[in-house]
Amino acid sequence: MMFRYEIILYWSELDQAFIAEVPELSGCAADGDTYQEALHNIELVMQEWIETAKDLGRSVPQPRPRLMYI
Repeated sequence: MMFRYEIILYWSELDQAFIAEVPELSGCAADGDTYQEALHNIELVMQEWIETAKDLGRSVPQPRPRLMYI
């Protein structure tokens, strides 16, 4: 499944892990020991988030377009 949502990925000193968050999907976050693992985990969580929202009859936000700076 192709996702077009913004992903914010950063290192958390407190958690000693990479954290990935999707601002458009409230509460959608994952972690991992590596950058790649956190990215893989957030893709799984996004899919579950969207499936759960649909199962509950809730709306799924459309990905926001980003401004391009030249």
